[in-house]
Amino acid sequence: MYDFDLLVLGSGPSGQKAAIAGAKLGGRVAIVDRRHMVGGVCINTGTIPSKTLREAVLYLTGLNQRELYGQSYRVKDDITFGDLAARTQHVISREIDVIRSQLSRNRVALLPGSARFLDDHTVAIRQDDGSDERKVSAERIVIAVGTKPARPSTVDFDGRTVVDADQILRIDRIPRSLVVVGAGVIGIEYASMFAALGSKVTVVESRERMLDFCDLEVVEALKYHLRDLAVTFRFRETVAAVERHEDMTLTHLESGKKLLADTVMYSAGRQGVTDELNLEAAGLAADKRGRITVNENFQTEVGHIYAVGDVIGFPALAATSMEQGRVAAHHGFGEPVDHLSDLYPIGIYSIPEISFVGKTEDELTESSIPFEVGVARYRELARGAIIGDSYGMLKILVSNDDRKLLGVHVFGTNATELVHIGQAVMGCGGTVDYLVDAVFNYPTLAESYKVAALDVLNKMRAVQRISAVPVSPRIGEKAVRPATSAAKKTTS
Repeated sequence: MYDFDLLVLGSGPSGQKAAIAGAKLGGRVAIVDRRHMVGGVCINTGTIPSKTLREAVLYLTGLNQRELYGQSYRVKDDITFGDLAARTQHVISREIDVIRSQLSRNRVALLPGSARFLDDHTVAIRQDDGSDERKVSAERIVIAVGTKPARPSTVDFDGRTVVDADQILRIDRIPRSLVVVGAGVIGIEYASMFAALGSKVTVVESRERMLDFCDLEVVEALKYHLRDLAVTFRFRETVAAVERHEDMTLTHLESGKKLLADTVMYSAGRQGVTDELNLEAAGLAADKRGRITVNENFQTEVGHIYAVGDVIGFPALAATSMEQGRVAAHHGFGEPVDHLSDLYPIGIYSIPEISFVGKTEDELTESSIPFEVGVARYRELARGAIIGDSYGMLKILVSNDDRKLLGVHVFGTNATELVHIGQAVMGCGGTVDYLVDAVFNYPTLAESYKVAALDVLNKMRAVQRISAVPVSPRIGEKAVRPATSAAKKTTS
């Protein structure tokens, strides 16, 4: 007899949903996590605090209102990190209370401490202070321990002048200058936030471009706006060393350049938190980045042990992690459940926002899939003028063959909200005709879908009209005319 029907290691988004799904199916469920990390990285050091910080930055700097009211429009002239941290801590505390309440209502036991496997059904839970250890057994186990920032061994992190993506939330001042190493999602989000606060930001990236999985036109638009906030980009550059000099840092690039800044933030990817799990005792192993391999049901090599969330790697989104946890729990209890949809949105909370769902132009071109592009710009919408966003845009990619939506890309205010309209249409197999015929509230940013859809249809109609006209012959050739219906019948 096991202590629990389901034991979840980690209380982040994937762990929460796995535990609650198991409880809803009638199982005896428990979650193991450190007392100060209820909610996981998402709530304490990742998604929620960083997005709250962004909201505080936008509010206190009045950045979104500058186009309407000028550069001097600010809620507070001298913004301190304490101002930003106060709002962040308020939201974190509230979210932790919500999570504890949800687990309690569903009778999910919360076992404080850190877990390590003793065998494939048993874990030892060590208290946070290391005082004692408790053994717990379970019929099914879900590993949802998440990730931590990857730290190069050659860098001396001190939590103040040289920090990782978690530590940046605990610095005691807004740096006048900041070097961000890595132009991935997290790096670009923090670069834009601190640039909005007035920090002089330099982004160092070893690749040729940033956010290479996003639409190129959207990324170029973001780069333009970040440069307008005085962000400097150093692409195809690698950091050789970072020196600390009292309250300053000197970053040496392999090209010989030297960057002086108050603070250096490393955003060089994430590492699975599996090094203390003693996976070998359960018959499991992790790769060099601490990630665990799973199948389509999120089962590991050991059938009754599942792994979900960031610890299994891409896409490592809170939204997809929640669904992974739910699917894993249902499968573990033998409850029929659909596999996770491949159609999920990506949201980047930079300033301005980026969000997309489906394919990019480059992906469709490489796959030789014919498509047409429709674009709507916020400056053409009444709502865009009202909110002072003249740079935002929405782009839809539509199949030339069946007129279905292949991709939606949004840049600007509320991008991460707007994208879900396109996601819903795509998920239902809808065509661009639905967007043309639909009635949207006026004035709204959602109208951009209708504008972009009409843009697509106008282009398609023009191509069809030209295709029906006799093609002009090349020199030395006879004109090629479309076959008449009579000729087609004769031929057939």
